[in-house]
Amino acid sequence: MSTSQPAARRLIRFIGYFDSIEGSQLQGWACNLAALREPVKLHVLVDGQEVGIAICEQSRPDVQARLGITTSKLGFVFNIPQSVLDGKEHRVGLRFPDRSVVPSLAQHDGSIHEEDVLAFLKPRYVYESFLDGFKSGALCGWIQRIDPTSGERNGNCEISIFVDGVPFAQVHAKRFRGDVMKAIGGDPNCGFHVPIPQSFSADSVHTVRVVITNANIDVQGSPVTTSFVGHELEGRLLSLGKTADDLYREIISLRGKIADLLPDRKYGLDNYDKWAKIYFSQLKERVALSRQNVGYLSAENQPLVSIICPTYKPDIVDFMAAVDSVVAQTWSNWELIVVDDGAKSLEVAVRVAEYSRTDPRITLIRLKQNAGISGATNAGIKAAKGDWILFFDHDDLLVDVAIEMMLQHACDTSAEVIYSDEDKIDVSGYLQEPHFKPDFDYRYLLGCNYICHLTMVRAETVRRVGDLRPRYDGAQDHDFLLRLTEIVPRNRFMHVPEILYHWRKTANSTATTLANKNYATEAGVRCVSDHLNRVGYDATVNAINGVTLYNVQWALPRSPHVSIIIPFRDQIETTGECVNRILEHTKYDNFDIVLVDNWSTEEKTAEFIRSISRDPHVRILSVKEQFNFSRLNNLATINNGAEFYVFMNNDLFVEDENWLAIALAEALAGDDIGAVGGKFLYPSGRVQHAGVVVHPDTVATHVHQGRSAEEYGYMGRALVSHEVTAVTAAAVVVRAEAFREVGGFDEINLKIAYNDVDLCLKLREAGWRIIQCNNFKAVHYESFSRGGDETVEKRARLSAESQHMRDRWKDSQFYKCDPAYSRYFAIDQNYYDLINPE
Repeated sequence: MSTSQPAARRLIRFIGYFDSIEGSQLQGWACNLAALREPVKLHVLVDGQEVGIAICEQSRPDVQARLGITTSKLGFVFNIPQSVLDGKEHRVGLRFPDRSVVPSLAQHDGSIHEEDVLAFLKPRYVYESFLDGFKSGALCGWIQRIDPTSGERNGNCEISIFVDGVPFAQVHAKRFRGDVMKAIGGDPNCGFHVPIPQSFSADSVHTVRVVITNANIDVQGSPVTTSFVGHELEGRLLSLGKTADDLYREIISLRGKIADLLPDRKYGLDNYDKWAKIYFSQLKERVALSRQNVGYLSAENQPLVSIICPTYKPDIVDFMAAVDSVVAQTWSNWELIVVDDGAKSLEVAVRVAEYSRTDPRITLIRLKQNAGISGATNAGIKAAKGDWILFFDHDDLLVDVAIEMMLQHACDTSAEVIYSDEDKIDVSGYLQEPHFKPDFDYRYLLGCNYICHLTMVRAETVRRVGDLRPRYDGAQDHDFLLRLTEIVPRNRFMHVPEILYHWRKTANSTATTLANKNYATEAGVRCVSDHLNRVGYDATVNAINGVTLYNVQWALPRSPHVSIIIPFRDQIETTGECVNRILEHTKYDNFDIVLVDNWSTEEKTAEFIRSISRDPHVRILSVKEQFNFSRLNNLATINNGAEFYVFMNNDLFVEDENWLAIALAEALAGDDIGAVGGKFLYPSGRVQHAGVVVHPDTVATHVHQGRSAEEYGYMGRALVSHEVTAVTAAAVVVRAEAFREVGGFDEINLKIAYNDVDLCLKLREAGWRIIQCNNFKAVHYESFSRGGDETVEKRARLSAESQHMRDRWKDSQFYKCDPAYSRYFAIDQNYYDLINPE
């Protein structure tokens, strides 16, 4: 083999030859003299149209010896796609990357040709097959693959089944068919028997096509048009099943329509005052009913509640209303300690003196020097005699059943810190901006003082944690709560999910505008940073947009091995983009990617796999089974020694090079964190996912969906990272230990939908926390990879999986009442909007 001829005609960069063509297989070699170790990619042309890429990465020691170069990875073998193997004559050629012709020795005349080769393109194999039809509710038939050279007949061929043009199943034809062997010989393991689900309508006609996948030709007798029913009783049962499904969907639709026709029973945050009037009357009734059954009302158990109220030149009308709201409490065993900071208000002293003459439970302490809000509060705590300390601002209002309801919840528990929901009240007495809070959420507390009002703490715990600190004035209560988390176990923080406190909006209050106390923002950053330093965390804290919401960015304490698991089937443009973005946009290095190939069939997929497998970060797991998202992911964790798994859809695209470090640092911020989800956006830039709410009526709902990426969301929850009950597996970091503990994804009952929600519920049930990390962002083409749930079969499957979730979790408190989402909020697409106040 000589190379002198091409060298004489052009400046040599690429050299090589198209050696032979046998049937549909091309062979040869090529190399790039400027980069010998980089495999050359040759363009394969048939009749001038490119049909694929031949990668020169096979060993050719004969060429290496002839050229005297250091690598033998020069050869290629390329199989021409089945679509052009028609037995007719075609022009076949190859091109170097610079589009010059690869010289050919394939015409066997001993000469070199710099032109395309004329060849008859014959399939490597021919097939005999037959579609028998439908028997006992299954589609039956057989296929044998024949080698024209040897005459050998083999079974185990792969077929794809389409119903009404939609992919239905992909199986191997390997069922024993003794009748076929007896009739024509060859491999008897050549049959197929594919059950047809009852979800297909009994009285509808469907077109079924069966295709030999590798050859892209129909089985003889395909397509066939049928109703799938071969027995009258079976047909009636299928018809009844379809009727039941239709009725179920109609009932769901009617429920929505009925709700829409009852505007007097629909409420939103914009008409909260109307909702609140009904709510508070019902609240009083509930407290009165509970009063009959709560043991603390006995004469032996009457805890004293000390209400600490620091004042500094308050509006006297608002101050008197605040005191009146204490006097009106249905719980009588309280003391109100008013601390006049700096004795600045003679009017306050006079009014409190009047109150105390008629009610000895009210006491005034006058500080001669201004001590600030922390110093004044500390003075009140020192004078307190109660079992509980309640913190109260001088112009706010307590709901009349507030103390009693707080104590009802705390009765017979080990709770040390109790907090309630709250709202705001304007100068006209109009209630607005309710803050329905989650159950205790340490991660959210780092990002903002969501606990705020109303808060009660056991007196011995207050004295154990120490005084409020004046250096954090403006955020002194946030600092106090964070210090409480350092000594109080999380299970002793109790949330009372009722509105028990009205925070007054005045011209000078932080309830109106944070700009009135912008020093509070700086104090908040300091108090969160100092707390994290005390408990041993390395993190950077910044205010979000200059308000009292804080972005905590964790430093990565170590670099554990992470395995990114991505199931896919063909769709190489999407999968390739997903994988390439990870490889190009991931600064964290200790990771691998497990691509779970679920029965891909396209030649370009095989080419992609060959190419991407050369990356040391990537390995391929081939699974030739029907699509089962749960099983594909579970299989990828077997014998996988990573400390963390990232389960990722192949239609999720990362951009931030720190995405994995951010998510992993969040997961390492607590030994009890089992999973971390991200904030995922539609291609339009709007929110697709920022956490999941679970509920028996809807199973799962994405919150903040459709908002712009930079919106705060409800109480900052679209920007501040926080705990949730569930996140989506579009991309989720899961601690391997936790994943194994709960048994992984449910591959029996939840093959497609809700498996991520189920996994999160299992983690929560086992005591692991789930974090919605809003700093981990990516773009998600939701359901792009598998399509929607619009077909009859998919709707039936979704209905079955929804019912399994309801049955599986019906007794779970997490599922019945999501601890991260108030029961007073809607659980449909009007999330974070009010429903009936019952």
